[in-house]
Amino acid sequence: MSDPNASDQNISLKLFVVLSKAYRSLMDQAMRDMREQGLSPSEFGIMEVLYAKGRTPIQQIAGKMLLTSGTMTYNIDKLEDKELIRRVLSREDRRVVFAELTEKGTALFDDIFPKHANKIQGMMDVLTGEEQQEAIRMLKLLGKGGAD
Repeated sequence: MSDPNASDQNISLKLFVVLSKAYRSLMDQAMRDMREQGLSPSEFGIMEVLYAKGRTPIQQIAGKMLLTSGTMTYNIDKLEDKELIRRVLSREDRRVVFAELTEKGTALFDDIFPKHANKIQGMMDVLTGEEQQEAIRMLKLLGKGGAD
């Protein structure tokens, strides 16, 4: 007699493998695109936050991106060296340091972000809009279930 739980377990394991491979494939393509723009994935992510939100405390960016303070400092330094961002000290709280895009950084992101967004859209176009919405819903469920 076969164990019905074994079949469920096999399906769960297969789903895990398929999700992992899909994630790896999508991320490899996205990272290749970022590197073609001369930015590491962390640098691109920092610039993306600043592009969307404007001047932001560096600690807040690190929290959003799940980066350690050391990794954040390293990437901020690299972006400053490229003259893409600048640090700005808070006038209200000397402990707070903001980052913001420079004109050069804004111009670069004005150019590369729409291209990057189009590449991401192209990767997702294998699914219809409705399928993408369903995938979002299901992946959110998986994320909540895995938070135990």
